[in-house]
Amino acid sequence: MVKPMDDDGAIRLRRVIGKLARELNSSSTGAGLTPSQASVLGLIVARGPLSLGELGELEGLNPTMMSRVISRLQALGLIDRIPDPADMRSASVRSTAAGQRVDQEVKTRRATAVSQCLAGLPAASVELISQALPALEELAASMRRAGRPLAQRGQPGR
Repeated sequence: MVKPMDDDGAIRLRRVIGKLARELNSSSTGAGLTPSQASVLGLIVARGPLSLGELGELEGLNPTMMSRVISRLQALGLIDRIPDPADMRSASVRSTAAGQRVDQEVKTRRATAVSQCLAGLPAASVELISQALPALEELAASMRRAGRPLAQRGQPGR
């Protein structure tokens, strides 16, 4: 039987995931986008069209921040707003061809950054990381299902 992770292990896991996220965000976003903008664009490209409410829930951003991100992506010509004819106060968003190109550039840049770093690790470490991916994906899904207040999402150290 597998024993549960102790508090020290959970703290180490949170720290390493935070460090990885910061490194990926700082070194590989590119395209003049913030990490949040790149993430929202990626969701729109992959799942769009989406309502702003759906995006906020998926991304864990409050409505004010989501509005800012959407406004910036629209100003850059990466997304289009689609008004809801039944409720003119609400809208969905979809990616433009330029948005799809920028999203692919960001994904390629991020994949290259990770691949280059993985190439410098011992093969055994790369294999362990690869084997851990399904469990880490399950952990992310479990944490999303468990939820936490929106005010805590995206804040370092939480």
